[in-house]
Amino acid sequence: MATDIHKAHRLGRREFLSRLSAAATGSALALGKTCRADDKALPGSALPAIRLGEHRIARLVVGSNPISGYSYMGPVLDRHMREYFTDERIVEFLWNCEREGINAHQFSRPDRMASIIRTLRQRGSKMKFICLHAGGQGRSPVKEVVRDTQPIAIVHHGGVTDKLFREGKSREVHDFVKRVHDAGVLAGVSAHNPDCIKQIADEDWKVDLFMTCFYYLTRTPEELEKMPPVVTVQTGYPFFASDPLEMTKVARQVNQPCLGFKILAAGRMCGKDYKVESAFKFTFEHLKPTDGVIVGMYPRYENQVRQNAGYTQRFASDT
Repeated sequence: MATDIHKAHRLGRREFLSRLSAAATGSALALGKTCRADDKALPGSALPAIRLGEHRIARLVVGSNPISGYSYMGPVLDRHMREYFTDERIVEFLWNCEREGINAHQFSRPDRMASIIRTLRQRGSKMKFICLHAGGQGRSPVKEVVRDTQPIAIVHHGGVTDKLFREGKSREVHDFVKRVHDAGVLAGVSAHNPDCIKQIADEDWKVDLFMTCFYYLTRTPEELEKMPPVVTVQTGYPFFASDPLEMTKVARQVNQPCLGFKILAAGRMCGKDYKVESAFKFTFEHLKPTDGVIVGMYPRYENQVRQNAGYTQRFASDT
């Protein structure tokens, strides 16, 4: 696997991830008032847009996992990403996203991103920011996040959401939503388990948006025993091929805008360009016209920003 890293500069990133995933697998064996479609392109771009409250954002949002060094492929690629994404490169990367019409970024580390966001704004960037927050799990208080980063929305972390709901502590998530509203920004909830989204909708929480993971990665061992043995790829996390249909079905049923994430199975569908294309096509065909996607990008070997913007323009305009 280390040899693959040294050779990575000669590979496209799609191919590199495919090879790394295969190596790891072998070793492991193992809408409403706040939401409406907006068919007009964003200024200076051709990307379709949606509304989050009063904010107009492209249907493609740039994610934070590669920036934070979370590859879901193992520690080697995690380190590879962390070494690449210096603060200076993050600034230039987000500038490039904005040039391609991507005007929103979902981040998860307010302590690091505060200075980066200030730098971007000082340079005239109009990028909008959505903070993923773990509630009371040792993160900066909501009011500090709003003060330091001025996000348009704060969303409760999906893995923590799933855990609290499983433990019968959904009220903690509900209280978090209220704290975010009290701080004056849009409030959302992220989840991997579609049942969490269903419960929130059934109980009519006053949430402004959802982040909906295409793969239910937080299943308990008991839940996993009930699943069929076939998965997309097993590398630390089980990515079941049937999961995207389940989550997108729920996303279409709720009124709030949903931002689908891990649409590429955390890089496991990046081995060939046609697979990436197919994933974007499936995603926009199965989400509401008022929904968007969050996609992490690693531009070290090829222009994924332009590629993904192109797929969004091609497929999101048809819904």
